[in-house]
Amino acid sequence: MYVPYIIGLPTNNHMTDIRFYHMEQSTLDQALPAIAMKAWQSGSHVMIRVPDKSEASRLNDLLWTFHPNMFLPHGADGDDYADKQPIWITAHDDNVNEAEIIILTHGCVMDDVSNFKMCCELLDGRVDTQIAEARQRWKIYKEAGHDLTYWQQDEDGKWAKKA
Repeated sequence: MYVPYIIGLPTNNHMTDIRFYHMEQSTLDQALPAIAMKAWQSGSHVMIRVPDKSEASRLNDLLWTFHPNMFLPHGADGDDYADKQPIWITAHDDNVNEAEIIILTHGCVMDDVSNFKMCCELLDGRVDTQIAEARQRWKIYKEAGHDLTYWQQDEDGKWAKKA
């Protein structure tokens, strides 16, 4: 189980709003567009952290096509003008678009989430290792004093705040 030794420890006395989204009914492809849309509509720049360049490319396509009447303005690794993108999909830790919100997918982690005002961790409830590692990060985040909430899907796929 990989848990970075400095994860979540604030370096700038800023406590981050950390939200765990436990997907049980939806897939990442179903949940991510809605969460990214809400984050972007808050007026913040958003960074979506993925494990590799191929997943960045796949999610890049998804955010252009997830709904026939809307899209999310974004770019991904390999695109130009990364610093000007309201949403940036990347396999790297560099915050090139100066995002205030980070969305972590596929069990990805950031060594220091205190550089963001909000961190959303999307957990696939069908992957035991993601859940176990998220529990460890919850403890570390809590000890560091971050604001934590846990959201779980009900049978209809609606999000319910559980903690």
